[in-house]
Amino acid sequence: MSTVETRARPVVRTRRPVLVSFGRLLGSELGLTFRRPRNLAMLAVLGAVPVLIGVVLRIVTGDGAAGGPEAMLSMVAGNGLALTFASMFVLVPLLLPVTLAVVAGDSVAGEASLGTLRYLLTAPAGRTRLLAVKYANAVIFGFAVTSVVALTALVTGFLLFPAGPITLLSGSTVPLAEGLLRVLIMIGYVGVGMAALAAVALAFSTLTEVPIGAIAATVVLVVIAQVLGTIPQLSVLQPYLLTSWWGSFDGVLRDPVATGEMGEGLLAFGAYIVLFGSIAWARFGSRDVTS
Repeated sequence: MSTVETRARPVVRTRRPVLVSFGRLLGSELGLTFRRPRNLAMLAVLGAVPVLIGVVLRIVTGDGAAGGPEAMLSMVAGNGLALTFASMFVLVPLLLPVTLAVVAGDSVAGEASLGTLRYLLTAPAGRTRLLAVKYANAVIFGFAVTSVVALTALVTGFLLFPAGPITLLSGSTVPLAEGLLRVLIMIGYVGVGMAALAAVALAFSTLTEVPIGAIAATVVLVVIAQVLGTIPQLSVLQPYLLTSWWGSFDGVLRDPVATGEMGEGLLAFGAYIVLFGSIAWARFGSRDVTS
């Protein structure tokens, strides 16, 4: 074959090397995230909360007879599966978001403060791919935390309380297998809600080189949204507040499942991901990295 024919042959590009490099970069990022003592400590603390709740409820309810002033307390006392939902009700408003804010808020600002961001950008990864890896890492961590809480609650609930068909908040009873399926749906919903918060924290992380600043800004935003959501005069703002939709996972405790409300929540989460993801991409893409 002549040189001319060789040069004339079209070059077929493949996306496989791109996907492979993305996977390797993400794997490296996940390894750093899940080996960091701070993150492991947060996982351990959140995993211990369902155990603490279960032990306290076991003591309060004595031999496990249904009782207590709250419906959720009665549910847990009657069926250990309900401890999973009770734990989410406790952790979703603040502790789970704070944990995710620490990881996502540190993602870009932490690299800048350590002086490693500039060296990462000299690699052929590209800014968009690097930002996507940082976000994917935070999302996976959010799902991991949510799963750890749910799994710990399940084990603790089955050890301390009876297991069997679960009575929902709507009054109907579903088999244990369906109850476990509803737990999976709850994990998915809460995980997407935390993914929306991760986009917010990532946007803040691209605006500063001080990790604690991005983390604090995210937590303050969550607290402000929680406060605004409790003021009746500002009820018009509630559909636009991210925190207003986090608690909608209780739709899995209805019969049938409140797919309408949960679907609206997923749309709100998607809107936050697109909005703040775009802010992060626009800022990071044009950022003059000096550190």
